[in-house]
Amino acid sequence: MPAPRVLFVKLSSLGDVIHHLPAVTDLARHRPGASIAWAVEEAYAPLVRLHPSVEQVIPVGLRNLRARPLERSRWASLAEARRALARGGWDYVIDSQGLIKSALVARAAAGIRFGMDRKSSRERMAARFYDVGLPVARERHAVERNRDLVAQVFGYRAGTPADYGLRPPEAPPAWAPPPPYAVLLHAASRPEKGWSEERWIALGRRLAASGHACVLPGGTPPERAAAARLAAAIPGALAAPEATLVEIAGLLAHAALVAGVDTGLTHLAVALGRPTVGVYCATRPALTGLHGGGVNLGGPGQPPAVEAVAAALGLALAASRPAAPPVFAPEE
Repeated sequence: MPAPRVLFVKLSSLGDVIHHLPAVTDLARHRPGASIAWAVEEAYAPLVRLHPSVEQVIPVGLRNLRARPLERSRWASLAEARRALARGGWDYVIDSQGLIKSALVARAAAGIRFGMDRKSSRERMAARFYDVGLPVARERHAVERNRDLVAQVFGYRAGTPADYGLRPPEAPPAWAPPPPYAVLLHAASRPEKGWSEERWIALGRRLAASGHACVLPGGTPPERAAAARLAAAIPGALAAPEATLVEIAGLLAHAALVAGVDTGLTHLAVALGRPTVGVYCATRPALTGLHGGGVNLGGPGQPPAVEAVAAALGLALAASRPAAPPVFAPEE
């Protein structure tokens, strides 16, 4: 019997893409030899390629098209994605995102289409585009919802701890400081998700006093400007230069510690197995927080104190290196 050809549709955002990785690992383990493809937004295609079980990545440039609708190259790129979806000859097309836009992408693929049913999808109308809609408990974490959906399609049970399966770069980028270093993911997609600069500086100074160089990435010019302000106030800190997603993955994969707000990169740190603390100020971590590792602190209107984050980082490092001595100096 030939190995099944499977297309996953999980377009964005970064956190959602990372939350689907354990479902890919599950399928590869339970159905050895399955040919796995993934339709994903162009920006996240390099990250998906780091999973060794994904044989084909189909970049779908919906975001770029929306940002620059008059550019012919954007339409040409989208047309090529449609052709790749149509000619794939998929046995299974699985949309784990549950949005109308992802359901339409799945609709463009030739094959039996699976997704969450009306009661389970993030947008109920999406379920109308599937051949088979399956119930998935809404109160479960997003990682486990994705795993449950795929397990139902293929008739197995995902009972093991989540395994993100990424194969990260073997070394950090050349501009990274010598180890040990800590990465502070300060940039948030919305202002209410952010932690104050005063708190980041206080945490960074603690880390610096304990021998950890702090690295502060930023994806946009305003985020890199904020990183420069923070780095100037933290001894020995580095404001990271503009970098690719794979470079940031390499940076995170070799970090001693990571602290970050509710952002996809914080989830990526957990996916890469690093001691990580998530700082939540506007969202509930129960359904979309760090999963399979890391510590979630705070919640809507309850930003965690610097002392709590520092203590959690110390515990995370101790758990990863049982023989390590305490790493944090007293607050000045």
